[in-house]
Amino acid sequence: MMAPSPRGGAQPAAPRIRAKQGLPWLTIIAVVVVIAIAGAITWVVVGKARSNAAAQNRQDELTAVWGPTVDNRDPSEKINGIYIGAVADKGPNTPLDYLQYRAAIHVTPEQRVQYDRFPPVGGPHDGQWADCRGVVYSKAVRDENMVHTLEHGAIWIAYNPDQIKGAALDKLKGLVQGQSFISMSPYPGLKSPISLQAWGHQLTVPSADDPRIEQFITALRQNQYVYPETGATCDPGPAWDSANPPAFNPAPRTATDVPMDGAGAAGAATDNGMGNTAGGPAVSGQSQPVPSGAAPSQAPTSG
Repeated sequence: MMAPSPRGGAQPAAPRIRAKQGLPWLTIIAVVVVIAIAGAITWVVVGKARSNAAAQNRQDELTAVWGPTVDNRDPSEKINGIYIGAVADKGPNTPLDYLQYRAAIHVTPEQRVQYDRFPPVGGPHDGQWADCRGVVYSKAVRDENMVHTLEHGAIWIAYNPDQIKGAALDKLKGLVQGQSFISMSPYPGLKSPISLQAWGHQLTVPSADDPRIEQFITALRQNQYVYPETGATCDPGPAWDSANPPAFNPAPRTATDVPMDGAGAAGAATDNGMGNTAGGPAVSGQSQPVPSGAAPSQAPTSG
């Protein structure tokens, strides 16, 4: 509509001026942030997937070479420097019987065992087993409780706390945490930096980078052919406190301690780990094990 003119004529309406709008910076910034977050999440997820795939490939490679089979019941025999106790083969459907290391012989919490090597790899032990569900103990644990985990098919990694620290300690922890049938603890006075134990087996290594560590674990953890109580659990029950386990005793063993044949053991005669126990009662004067690798190197000065 035209406005009236002072002269009576209509005048044109004033032009409308639109303000120039700027870019929607808040929206742009929000979109950029969302894209960046999505990219970061994708990078993390893809990276983790690749890492998991690489770890699985590594484990598959180890299992192909070091995993036990019916035809190769103890692949650890091929590991350089390993100690394996004297063994009797009672047939393909029965675990190998390590003659010096009698199963299901229990001592009381007050008793100690005259183990033939330290850390020990079998023989009489406490009726209470340690938690071996991927536990990394910050304190040294009593030998007699740790040996019971070996009877259940677990691996025990012991290390000298004066020699294994920092990145080396973290690498060992990475092999244990989140895993089953394996545990790890410091072992004061250990003559080698690291010692690995399974029932009737031991391997000492100088470094956390030694490839034989994973070979040992792959060959012997839950290897149904080499440990006495197949089917036993690593759950220790409510009586066990992993933060405050039975203390390691560094004093030397004495003649009054329980011998390897179990004579004088005052604990329960049967195991309550819900496994099937191989082997029979201890026989006094049993022959000493014949090493297939390194000779015993640790002095008997542990608990």
